[in-house]
Amino acid sequence: MSDRVTTNEQFATPELAAVRIEEDSGDLSRSDVLLKGALAAGAVYGALAVGPFVRKALAMTGSSDVDILNFALTLEYLESKFYEEAKSRAKASGELKSLVNLLASDEKQHVEALTATIKQLGGKPVAEPKFDFPYSGTGGFLKLAQTFEDTGVSAYNGAAPMIKSKEVLAAAGGIVQVEARHAAAIRLQNSEEPAPAAFDTPLDEKQVLKAVEPFLA
Repeated sequence: MSDRVTTNEQFATPELAAVRIEEDSGDLSRSDVLLKGALAAGAVYGALAVGPFVRKALAMTGSSDVDILNFALTLEYLESKFYEEAKSRAKASGELKSLVNLLASDEKQHVEALTATIKQLGGKPVAEPKFDFPYSGTGGFLKLAQTFEDTGVSAYNGAAPMIKSKEVLAAAGGIVQVEARHAAAIRLQNSEEPAPAAFDTPLDEKQVLKAVEPFLA
């Protein structure tokens, strides 16, 4: 297991994955369930567990490009809501405050771009779930932000091989590059190395799927 996995586990704890998404009706979409599973994988083994889980889950369900984009949209809903709420909740100041404003703007644009692309493909964008973010203070915000950012990058990388359209793959690639920069910026705010390894080496797929199976029952 790489140093990066250990670092992620420091910030991603099982209790954080338990309260990510709420639905009054109890009727979660497939994208919601997949996101909950991805967050659970990150909570158990760190962000490098997320990519293999997402890739396998999408392959098993025979997901179309629209399904994959809706999963990405659900993830972007989470991040957009998180940073928008953090403007008043995270008690950020100075450089961090500027960064929060930038990230909130970027994530909002990601939501808009994915929504438009899904519609152009003749699909229906998933509705935004209700989220609950369990943190307090600036330190808690930064820890959860690192969990979300590292998980998000790994989720995009896991989904990419399942995308059939070159145009859709290029669009997703444009987003994940920005998400990786977000992750590096948050890591620096946490006084961590922005890129502690030259390569992200995923965990064994079977090990990850076995670990997250209880979360998806």
